Amino acid sequence: MHIVIMGCGRVGSTLALSMEELGHSAAVIDQDPQAFRRLGGSFRGRRVTGTGFDRDTLIAAGIEGAGAFAAVSSGDNSNIIAARVARETFGVENVCARIYDPRRAEIYERLGIPTVATVRWTADQMLRRLLPGGSEEHWRDPSGAVAIVEVHVAPVWVGQRVSRLEAVSETRVAMLTRLGKGMLPDHDTVLQEGDLVHVALRTAEQAQVEEIFAKGPEH
Repeated sequence: MHIVIMGCGRVGSTLALSMEELGHSAAVIDQDPQAFRRLGGSFRGRRVTGTGFDRDTLIAAGIEGAGAFAAVSSGDNSNIIAARVARETFGVENVCARIYDPRRAEIYERLGIPTVATVRWTADQMLRRLLPGGSEEHWRDPSGAVAIVEVHVAPVWVGQRVSRLEAVSETRVAMLTRLGKGMLPDHDTVLQEGDLVHVALRTAEQAQVEEIFAKGPEH
């Protein structure tokens, strides 16, 4: 897939390089040509100087053949305008805009433009680390019966096997985030301090699972 990215800051450059690592092609748009230095010498995609909502700039970046567009510049207005142009003018199916103002993000979500409200997301993630407890839902099936959630695991679980956690809670551990990197555990994987545990569970049993994860294997 080809992705066009507006904004070559830390997020945009990281996203572009990650897309290439996954085997996709990328084009990055930025008004400041010096910003492209963040991409390094290994980046094989296009570097396009201009604004991300300008038609000619977007065409130069390959928007007509793009499967996705990401607006991650530092300006909320620029991001949402560019995202709407990509979707409404060029028919790009997968579009996302970074928005700093959470109130604006809610409005744009209602207009059908997926957004990432940077400040709110960061604050929520900080609260999850500073005041751990409960769970955070990542995905839910259309029927609402099954969800994948990150559940806080009490320190007493450290040193226990994933299979023990699954057996006691009657859940399935979908993945762990360890030292900032995702991993797929097996039954012999031992939980370590700092692990973030993402589990598949029945939504009707979520409160019970949270309680088991909070109290430990002997409760």
